[in-house]
Amino acid sequence: AATSPRIPPTRLALHHFDMSYSLQLKDLWPSVRAGLLCEQKYGALLNNFSPVDHVTQELELLNATDFVSEALKKAQRSQRGAAAEEEGRGEGRAWEGSGEGRTARQAETMTQAEMSPPLRASISSNIKCYTFPRGDITRFRPARPDTLGLLDYYLMDAASLLPVLALNVKPDDTVLDLCAAPGGKTLALLQTGLCGHLAANDVSISRVKRLYQILHSYVPREIRETVSVTSYDGRDWGQLEGGTFHKVLVDVPCTTDRHSATEEENNIFHKRRTKERQMLPMLQLQLLMAGILATKPRGEVVYSTCSLSPLQNECVIE
Repeated sequence: AATSPRIPPTRLALHHFDMSYSLQLKDLWPSVRAGLLCEQKYGALLNNFSPVDHVTQELELLNATDFVSEALKKAQRSQRGAAAEEEGRGEGRAWEGSGEGRTARQAETMTQAEMSPPLRASISSNIKCYTFPRGDITRFRPARPDTLGLLDYYLMDAASLLPVLALNVKPDDTVLDLCAAPGGKTLALLQTGLCGHLAANDVSISRVKRLYQILHSYVPREIRETVSVTSYDGRDWGQLEGGTFHKVLVDVPCTTDRHSATEEENNIFHKRRTKERQMLPMLQLQLLMAGILATKPRGEVVYSTCSLSPLQNECVIE
């Protein structure tokens, strides 16, 4: 009997995205689709445990910029503009008020605008990640070791830093990275210099080996001693160490849209992984609940994915 032709999982993934994301994103989908299919651009996360001044100069000579500090400056300029506009409206409503009162109102507005929570997170992070401008497809050179053998930067998708910035780690926070491997976000958390203790967990033993490699390549021994690496099922963490952490990052397994649309290997849209893919939202919900249970009262949890799917994002949260 003739067998039906095998459809590549990348084609299945793209068909699925075309059917669902075109309805979700409407006119934006063609440009987002093109972005998914383009060659991936990386950011260079500077390693604060290695001398970085010469690396910074090298990258800036190549026209790369630290997107974290640039985003902060842009946001502050925007907020100052909004505050000034609001102050102008206020003056129009109360023109007969005293000049001293207007100055006080303006100072209060500016202070609140400049120190909104997202900006505080960026200011305190100590994270520097260099990227090339839009349209510039220059590639970063491979990372180089310093005199102690620590590599000078880590190449990663710059968007992967956003959950770490959103976590807003404070000095001496106890932090859990529930699904930590392969280790980029764990390394970024350590770059903040603020973690009192960091627990990095991943259910995959093979991926945890990659995490160990990253820690040994970028982090000095005295800092590695503040990190505990485990390989538990993250869904059980609330029972293992409930109510323990100030901050928890739950970066869950997902359809990883870019990988699914471009890479055949280990693609979750392979037909033999259909059930696994369908069960992802349930797994994500269980991991999120475990992360919440692992958090101290008034602690904070950040949930993140590498997918545009509402089923894996909004629906899990709601």
